[in-house]
Amino acid sequence: MRYLVTGGAGFIGSNMVDELVRRGHSVTVLDDLSAGKEANLVGVRGKIDFRRGSITDLAAIQAACREADYVIHLAARTSVPRSVEDPLETNLVNINGTLNALVAARDAKVRRFVYAASSSAYGETPALPKVETMKPEPISPYGVAKYAGELYAQAFGRSYGMENASVRYFNVFGQRQDPSSQYSGVLSRFMLAVIEGQPPVVYGDGEQSRDFTYVENVVDETLRACEAPGASGMVFNGGTGARITLNEVLNLLGKITGKNIQAKYAPPRTGDIRDSQADISLARKVLGYEPRVRFEEGLERTWAWYKSVYGKK
Repeated sequence: MRYLVTGGAGFIGSNMVDELVRRGHSVTVLDDLSAGKEANLVGVRGKIDFRRGSITDLAAIQAACREADYVIHLAARTSVPRSVEDPLETNLVNINGTLNALVAARDAKVRRFVYAASSSAYGETPALPKVETMKPEPISPYGVAKYAGELYAQAFGRSYGMENASVRYFNVFGQRQDPSSQYSGVLSRFMLAVIEGQPPVVYGDGEQSRDFTYVENVVDETLRACEAPGASGMVFNGGTGARITLNEVLNLLGKITGKNIQAKYAPPRTGDIRDSQADISLARKVLGYEPRVRFEEGLERTWAWYKSVYGKK
C-alpha cells in the first residue's frame, strides 16, 4: 500500500513513517520542515519519497497525494500557547491546510483519510475520562482549529463518500520530540532541563494531570484507524486511559535518572487544560487497540533517547 504522511518529518510523523517502512509499505512524506527535521528520517531516507512543501500549498499536496491509498494527516501547528498568540497562523495551517489535504485526498480517490485530531477539542469539561460522545468545548484557537478538521473530514465523507477517521491524540511523548522551544511538549522540556542541570519549569501548581501517551501507541492506533472495518466517519480517543500529575511525573523522572529534581513553578498558561484522561473503550472495540507501552516504560525509553542525543552536547 502507498501512504502519504503529511508532517512526516516531525516527531510523531517520523515515528509513523518508520513503522510504515518497517511494515513494507510505500511512503510519501510532505513536510515544509517548519517544525520537522530531515534528520528524523535519516534511517529511512532512501526508502521513501520525501517532498518539501506545505499543506497550505494545494498544488504541492495534490502532487504528493497522487496514487496514495491512504492519507495520514499530521501536519499542523501543534501548540496551544502559540495559537493564543497567533490565531491567524493556526487557522491558516490547521484549518485551511487540512481542507487542502482533504481536497487532494478526494481528488486522488484514496481509500481512507485519517486525521490527527486533538484532545483539546474537549476543553475544560469537568467529567473524566473524556468520551467521544461528549460535547466538544475547546477553549483555545488550537482546540477550535483541530476540532474543525474532524468536522471537515466527516463532511467530506458525507458529501463525497470519502472514508475518514479521526484520532484525538492525548499528550503524546517520546523520542524526537523537540525540547528547544517554549511551545515544546512538557516532558521533552523536563528532560532537557534535567540534562542541563536546570530546574524544570512547571506552569501552575503541578497537580494538573495528563494522559501521557507514548508515541508508539498512537502510531499503532492511527494505523489501525486506516484499515479497520466500520471505522469510517468515526472519532477515536488516542490515549492510554490513565492519567498522572506533573508532580508525579517529576518524582518518577527523578527515580529513573537518579537525580534530585526541584521544579520551578510559574503562573498557569492561557488555554492550558487542568485535567485530561481518555476513555479508550471505543478504540478497543472498533480498532482492537490496546496501549502496548505503559507510561513508566515509555518515560524510561524517552529518557534514554534524550540522554543519548542531548547528553553529549
